[in-house]
Amino acid sequence: MRAYELREDPLLGCRVCPLPVHGELADLVARSHHIAWPTWLDRGPRMLRHVLDLCRLRTARGLALLSWLAAGEPPGDLDWFWTSRRLTGPRQDRMYGAAAEVPDPVLGLVLANWTWALGSCHAGRVTAPYLAGTAYPGDGYQAADATMTLYQTYDRHPEARPAIAAAWATARVGADWCKAAGLHAAYGVGTPVFTYPRGPEPAVAGIRPWIERLFRL
Repeated sequence: MRAYELREDPLLGCRVCPLPVHGELADLVARSHHIAWPTWLDRGPRMLRHVLDLCRLRTARGLALLSWLAAGEPPGDLDWFWTSRRLTGPRQDRMYGAAAEVPDPVLGLVLANWTWALGSCHAGRVTAPYLAGTAYPGDGYQAADATMTLYQTYDRHPEARPAIAAAWATARVGADWCKAAGLHAAYGVGTPVFTYPRGPEPAVAGIRPWIERLFRL
């Protein structure tokens, strides 16, 4: 079953219009933002590795959720899905397998946000507060601290930018999918998922193998 419609726009190309989302799936999307981004700043390699590991987890988790949203079917047991440990072994294979089921038009939404971020001089100011604010919605102090950690990591480590942008791109598409589906449910009219304008595929340092695999580059 496909839980979205495709609409051709003469200016914007193929648009993805979600059907109303099952309540359980919408709850999963909201919970998926709760990543324990660090709230301290350490200029050493340990901090950078930790942020990159969390970006990989957030990106894979977001893509797996998009595969379920696109099919309109909530999965079964999800204890494995919410574990915050480093993504390895059978758990990684299972999450990567779910992410591989994302249809090409839906993955295109993520790629549009990702390429826009990597081509924008404002990306650090956009990605950091969004990731931190949605991760700590009830704690402004933690959100502010995590925002500064992510922003300064983005600013000081160009090799981390593709990973942070990937985590942000998947998070935004999942949330915006639910918003578009809610408008469809309220008004009975298909609403396309919002994305930023797509740019060319970036030729920058830091596009790690897991990004290439998950984004099918």
